[in-house]
Amino acid sequence: MKKKIGNTLTVLLAVVLIVLGYTAVSSKITGKAPSLFGYEMLTVLSGSMEPVLKTGSVIAVKPLENTDALKVKDIITYRAVDQPEMLITHRIKKIISENGKRVFITKGDSNNMEDTIPVPEDHVLFQYKGLMIPYIGEVLAFSKTKTGILFLFIIPGILIFLWQFLKIWNADSASEKRKEPIS
Repeated sequence: MKKKIGNTLTVLLAVVLIVLGYTAVSSKITGKAPSLFGYEMLTVLSGSMEPVLKTGSVIAVKPLENTDALKVKDIITYRAVDQPEMLITHRIKKIISENGKRVFITKGDSNNMEDTIPVPEDHVLFQYKGLMIPYIGEVLAFSKTKTGILFLFIIPGILIFLWQFLKIWNADSASEKRKEPIS
């Protein structure tokens, strides 16, 4: 039983290391949010969409090539009109037409009022697809710090190495004991 638990913990630790390593390295290299299976992973930084999207969670969003299928009540991520480097994830409250183009009126679920600036369709980047993992965003942010690298990559890596070394050592010791002649 102990052996199964130990092996399971080793595999889980290795998987966590691989996933965190992949997301940290890929986001560093590309300068974009990490992606898995065609979904981008974004961290929820504010409480404007509580309780649906919790602060510190990671959400899976699907990149959009066009906005034709979007409808009222969908949750979208878009570039802020007044700060294009900032991404906002809010719910569509209304869809209107301005100068022949669709414009989205959005609102955070926990906000009292609709957003004051309508969102042009060319600012919409992603659609939320219902997958949220609580607290992982905080872990990912921590994993990008020097302390996070130490605690999430180096120490677990050393522990896995030592665990495997001890397993080999114990197996080798048991093998040596079986070879000793009986006197």
